[in-house]
Amino acid sequence: MNDEAQDIKNPSSSGEASPQPEPARAPAAKKKRSKAAANAEIEARIGYKFKDSALLKTAFMHVSALKPATRHRADSYQRLEFLGDHVLGLIVSDMLYRAYPRADEGELSKRLADLVRKESCADVAKQLGLGEDIKLGAVGAAAAQARLRKSVLGDICEAVIGAIFLDGGYVAATQFIERNWTERMQKPRRPPRDPKTTLQEWAQGKGLPTPVYREVERTGPHHDPQFRVAVELPGLQPAEGVGGNKRAAEKAAATAMMTREGVGGSNDG
Repeated sequence: MNDEAQDIKNPSSSGEASPQPEPARAPAAKKKRSKAAANAEIEARIGYKFKDSALLKTAFMHVSALKPATRHRADSYQRLEFLGDHVLGLIVSDMLYRAYPRADEGELSKRLADLVRKESCADVAKQLGLGEDIKLGAVGAAAAQARLRKSVLGDICEAVIGAIFLDGGYVAATQFIERNWTERMQKPRRPPRDPKTTLQEWAQGKGLPTPVYREVERTGPHHDPQFRVAVELPGLQPAEGVGGNKRAAEKAAATAMMTREGVGGSNDG
């Protein structure tokens, strides 16, 4: 500001104020071209060209990057993330319904939960290289910035889906999701961490009560026992499992029933 004041007060020999230099316009134009180029590069990776570039900008805007005086969470990516989360769920549900015509509700629900979880969305964002495009404010050291970028990757992916849906409609959002989720959907589902939990969720999906586990027999010496446990559900034959403790025997029984009933993918079309 002092430099500008000096230019105005320093008269030329004719007594008139010297003209203001014009090269200042060039950097602004250059900056504008650079922003457009950056948007084009992001769109190339996403595979979609936005009609409304403001949606693309908002999809990458973390709340910390908003001006403090006018900061409002609705101006960040969070609303788009909310929308994108539900759009993703609907489209992936449709994909699963068509891809696995013999899978029951419980199996479809497990596959859906695995595909739309934050970790899966973050993986897609990583593959598309969206991490460095996130707009962050002053959040401390570089390490803190890196951690924050990693933690919001899944949110950004969902926000991008929401932005594409608003800008191009259901068809555009479907094309984006099919490109990035079809291969994931076709991979074998991750093995269940706990057979008892998986069996319970399957039973609930069929409108059945929680499975009941019953100790059938205990054999062997006190220091090395063997338990035989049966799991029971209404309308189904009990299934049995054996283990060195009750918990292990219950898991074995749950696995035996799921194998017999085709739970976990063997009944998929």
